[in-house]
Amino acid sequence: MIQTLKKITSYPKILLFLAGGISTFALPPYYHIWALFFTFGLLNFFLQNTISYKQSFIFGYCFGFGFFSVGLSWLANALALDIVSFGWLIPIALGASGAFFGLFFGGPALISHYFKNVYSKIIIFAVSVAFFEWIRSFLLTGFPWNLLGSAFAFNHLWLQFASIFGTYGLSIFLIMIAMFPSTMLFIPYKKNAFIGTGLSLLIILTMFIFGFYRTAKIDNDNKSDISIRIVQPSIPQNLKWNKEDLEQNFADYIELSQANGFETADVVIWGETASTFPLALNSSRMYQVLPAIPDDGFLITGSIDYFPVGDDWQPVNAGLVFQHGKGLIANYAKSHLVPFGEYIPFRRYLPESLRPITGFISDFKKGSGVQTFSTDKLPPFGLLICYEIIFPSEVVDKNNRPQWLINLTNDGWYGKSSGPYQHLVSAQLRAVEEGITIVRAANSGVSAIISRSGKILNQIGLHKRGNLDAFLPEELEIITPYSKHNNLYFFILSLLLVVFAVFVPKMLR
Repeated sequence: MIQTLKKITSYPKILLFLAGGISTFALPPYYHIWALFFTFGLLNFFLQNTISYKQSFIFGYCFGFGFFSVGLSWLANALALDIVSFGWLIPIALGASGAFFGLFFGGPALISHYFKNVYSKIIIFAVSVAFFEWIRSFLLTGFPWNLLGSAFAFNHLWLQFASIFGTYGLSIFLIMIAMFPSTMLFIPYKKNAFIGTGLSLLIILTMFIFGFYRTAKIDNDNKSDISIRIVQPSIPQNLKWNKEDLEQNFADYIELSQANGFETADVVIWGETASTFPLALNSSRMYQVLPAIPDDGFLITGSIDYFPVGDDWQPVNAGLVFQHGKGLIANYAKSHLVPFGEYIPFRRYLPESLRPITGFISDFKKGSGVQTFSTDKLPPFGLLICYEIIFPSEVVDKNNRPQWLINLTNDGWYGKSSGPYQHLVSAQLRAVEEGITIVRAANSGVSAIISRSGKILNQIGLHKRGNLDAFLPEELEIITPYSKHNNLYFFILSLLLVVFAVFVPKMLR
């Protein structure tokens, strides 16, 4: 069998690049997890037969190059919106994504070469990939997109281990499930040859039992008496910042807010940069939004705005809270900005003519971090803008924990791609990790209400125009091990697996 495979796999680098690209179809919105048994099995075959640390690194790197080049292909949609200015960057952006992020598979492959036992090698590779995902969450401001654990989001039942180990823990389990069965290719026909398949099935069974038990315990259909209306106008991105359309876009939000059912809403929620006019700075514009605030209720919206900093007013990507009869009562400035999208890193060393791809402003100023907002009529809530939701353990104020989160976003940049769905799943994963209800309002994307177990209760589909009217769940939050200790149990799990990997050869003698 091994000799036959070696003949078929005469071009390992190309095969592994393709396998990495195919692996992305296990992620949202496709969920072809079955493909990972072949792609990660192929990677396992090569890693088990490497002759040097260098070869192990190259094999892992090629796999990662393919995984991230294809998995981040939605970046091309954002650049294509201004094809004249940024079209030439598309192949560079995709190639650079694969070239840089491929290191996050190359490193784990190199580390795994130290271990010679087939099971030990898989365990160490799985732990190392997840550890490198964690590093990716903060290195160079962080970009924890397409975490492997998100492949379990095809049903929220399979996400429940994230309440203990976080999404990085799910990534470990996914890799072991996918790789263990392929060990039959490397072990002579005897009882040990089927240990890998047995371990894979054991992990699957354990995840299912835990997920079934936890969702049965905390899922329910009870609603509170707080009525929310999410407005999704689905304004195409090429029109959102067109000067001739700004007034009409603004009017669309107000018109949709006031549609039938407005009189029963307690809070209306608009998406990120719903107002392209600075509401906090411009009192006349602020006056225009007042009709969109329900009687005795609230309007929560994103806005391009300016906040005072010392004697100056600085541009921010803002979230604003308006209350009927009181006007603007709270504001939030996005603190985790998108490099090259909302600011230019190393600006002092680059020409002033270089602008972010968003194009409508030179550079945003970052806010001070996550906050919890309290009003006299709503449960305490946190505000997150756009991709701030993708960062595990960074979405709530630990010292003043909210009961629910509002995520304002605009996924129009991604077009009709996997991007909006992957962004949505990030919110589901944060809901499970933190045990908290999340309300997601998108200009053009997938607006949704997500329960504390990660279940999508209501949604407006991708690029659909309209309102989502619903009541918040009665039980908004639950304390999870992850919400109390962040990644502690992930690190404990990793340490235990490393110790196990060290002793596996002695156990199987």
